[in-house]
Order: sequence, then structure tokens, then C-alpha cells
Amino acid sequence: SSNLFFFFSLPVAEELARRLSEALSTGNEEEAVTLSRKLCRLSLPVCVSIGSQDHTQDSIRLVVGVEDAQSDAAIPITLLVSCGMTISQLKDEKFGFPPALQRWVIGKRLACDHETLRSHGIRHDGDWAFLFLLSGRPPHLNKQPQQPEGEYRGHSDLAPLRLAFRPTPVVGPTKLRHARCLSQPGWECPRCTFINKPTRPGCQMCDEERPEDYQVPEGHKPVGDEALRIQNEKLATFIFKEVSLILENTKRNILSNKMHSAERQINYLNLVQTDDQSLIPTTSETTCPICFSTLEPGEGVVLRECLHTFCRECLRGTILNCADAEVSCPEECEMKLVDREIKALLTAEEHERFLEQRLSVAESRLDHTFHCRTPNCRGWCIYEDEVNHFQCQLCSQLNCLLCKAIHKDMNCQEYQDDLRTRAEKDHAVQQTQLLGKAMNCPQCDITIQKKDGCDWLRCSVCRTEICWVTKQARWGPNGRGDTSGGCHCGVNDLPCHPNCMNCH
Repeated sequence: SSNLFFFFSLPVAEELARRLSEALSTGNEEEAVTLSRKLCRLSLPVCVSIGSQDHTQDSIRLVVGVEDAQSDAAIPITLLVSCGMTISQLKDEKFGFPPALQRWVIGKRLACDHETLRSHGIRHDGDWAFLFLLSGRPPHLNKQPQQPEGEYRGHSDLAPLRLAFRPTPVVGPTKLRHARCLSQPGWECPRCTFINKPTRPGCQMCDEERPEDYQVPEGHKPVGDEALRIQNEKLATFIFKEVSLILENTKRNILSNKMHSAERQINYLNLVQTDDQSLIPTTSETTCPICFSTLEPGEGVVLRECLHTFCRECLRGTILNCADAEVSCPEECEMKLVDREIKALLTAEEHERFLEQRLSVAESRLDHTFHCRTPNCRGWCIYEDEVNHFQCQLCSQLNCLLCKAIHKDMNCQEYQDDLRTRAEKDHAVQQTQLLGKAMNCPQCDITIQKKDGCDWLRCSVCRTEICWVTKQARWGPNGRGDTSGGCHCGVNDLPCHPNCMNCH
């Protein structure tokens, strides 16, 4: 019947214990008292303990002084423990001493198995505890051994080292440690005497380095925690090497980027300094490809566009003898001299004449250009088909693009009538036309008179080169060399006209 009562009351007791635990954790005093009374009525064994989550799980290093009855002084060792560990758990640690032979003294008080290290004030690294070791009963003692003294009289299975009858030598910490060495391979820590695994580089307890003369036994195969530790060490070593390589590459890249940045900064400053100069001087000894003279550093000129090098006099002569609007490199490459290079190589008068020549060449080679009809005026423009008038910016005269003249106070019709009337009355002009000594410019249609000289002439208004015998432009719209303008002199080695004197 008692077994049947226990079978039916156990679920009720478990439920009451669970509710009591909740009441205690929440601080509900009345509920805890009521549940405790109900558990008392069941008369069942109940264990009450503080949950492990209420204790810190951080590991600390506990200094333990190991001593027995024959020791002159305590042997210090270091254990890695947690503050919430009980004395019973501490006795079960695998460090070579049976729990029944251990007596722990903390703070001058004998510790019980159910007590925790925290309850004895163990909270920090370096806190002390003492372990006193008892010796087991020898196997050949009689049934009535001499009773131990002091507080150990009630224990029939244990006897202190100070027994009156000592039939066998006492197995102390040193001898026990040597016994372990025979059964368990490993090396002994010279500081705390802890037996470590053969492959461990440092002591597990006190971090002392492994003796240099120790050799790992041949054929030893790590298993369990030792194999896991070796695997983790290999993994950590691999990760360390990889991270070190990454850091090294990162440092190298940062240094390279800094060097490139400094180089770019120097190049930029050199470029800024060079850009402020009109002419770039040579930095080494070279030879001018035109006059073949040797140029010392700083005497030659490096062209900006093509980097070809010449002496100043050869470049100056090339500019003055150029008949085009743009001056090409003397090396016959596609690059041109920039304006500030030309200005720096010429004097002020030569540069002014060069600009005038450039304007004249541009005016003669461009389509839809008109030169101001004011005498000795250098103003001209490029016009579009829908524009009929040109206000000269130099002389301020209004030019009629339809009549190609300045007819102030007259419209185009009145000017044409007046021009026709004056032409009829001008016998000299008529006689010149009859004698073939006058023609109209093929570009601007102005009347041109030739008294003598060669067959090549240039219109004084639009600056167009004209062939007198063919009455056509010497060159086409593409400039010098373009024979589509009407004058084909020299094409297939033939003159352009039977009367051509081959002077153009």
C-alpha cells in the first residue's frame, strides 16, 4: 500500500515542487508557505537548491594548497574553476585523488559537499583553498583496527595519516603522482606537478612551458579532448597565417597606394609648373633634327603637343616661313604649335605680322567671307545666306553684302542704277575692258585692273589668288594644292591656257 501511495502522490509532489520553485523565484511568500505545507503532508524526500543560472559561469584560477599528514608544507597547484561549482563537483575533478580522501578547507572552515565556492567567498583569481588528503584503509587490516583520533572517530572506512598502526607506506601526493605517470602518458609540470597530455605545449593548470627535454612517445595517437585541441590549434595556426598574409598584403597595398599618391602629387605639381611656362625647355642634352646642332639642357624647346625637340632659331624660322594659318611641327607630324609657343618664339613685330598673315590666309580660304569695302580697312567677316549687311567693327561702316559695296544714303536699286550710269560714262573703264586689261574677281566680283606683270595676282579686297589668263581662282576651296578652282596650271605637266606664261 505504501508503494501504491508513493506511485499516486509522486506526480502531485512534482507539480507542487514546480509551483514552489516559481513562488520562491518570484518572491511570493504566501504561495511558497502554502505549497511547503502541502509537500510536508506528503512526507516525500525533496531537494532544494539554487539554480546554476544564478551563479556566474566565468572561470577563475583557484590556488589550492595540497597537504597530507606527512607533508612539511602545502604544495600549491592552480585549478580552473567557476564560482558556482560545489565542493562535490570540485572533488569529482579528474586530478588524481579519490573524492573520499579529500577534505577541503576554505577560509579556516571545513567545506561541505553541497556548498558552493561562492558561499565561501571564492570570487576572484588567486583566491586560496586547502585540500587535505586522507589515506585509505590498508587491505590487510583486521576487523577491529585502532580507532582514529579527533573528529574522524565516526568514520569506519577512512583513517588519517597519523594512525597508531601503519602497516603499509602512506601513498602521498608525490607517490600518487608517480603512479599516475606509469598509467597515463604525459609530462609533469615542474611548477604545479600536474600531469599534462604528451602533445600539450604548456601546463593546463599554471601555463608553465613544457620541459625542453621531453619527447612525445612514439606511436602516441591523440584522442578525445587532446585530438580536438590539436585540431583547433591547427585551425588557429592556419587562420593566423591567413590573417597575417591579409594584413601584410593590406599594408603593402596601403604603402603602394601612398607611394603612387605621392608620385601622382609630384607629377601634378610638375604639370602645373610646366603649364605655367610658355615654352618647355629640354632637361637633357639633345640634337636639333633641323640644323643638327647640339643643345645643352635648357637650350632646346619641347613642343607640347608632340614632344618633339628643336632649337629656338629653327622653330622661329619655321613660323616666319609658314604660309598656312596654322604652323605644323617641323617633323611633319599632325600636331600644331600652340599660340603661346608661337608668341614666345617671335618678337612683338613679328608676332603682329604673323597674326595679320594668318587672318589673310583664313579669309582667302574660307567660304562666304566678305572684306570691308572701306579703303585700307582690314575688317572682314564670314556671313550666312540670310544676312544682307555687315557692320565693320574696325571702321564702323555698313557694308551691303548683296551689292558688295558701301552705298550710304542709297538703297540697293539706286546704287545699281548709279553704278550702271557711271560705268557708261567712264570711258577709261570701257577702254580697259575692251583691251582686256580688267576683270571681275571670281570671289567678291570686284573689278580688277592689270597693267603689266605676271599672270598671278591677288584680289586686294578678298585676298583670293587669281589666274589672269583663265580669269579663275588659282586654288579651289581646300586651299593651296586644290586645282578645282578653275586654273589647272601644272596638271599633267600642261599649262592652264595657251597664253599662260607658267609664272604661277
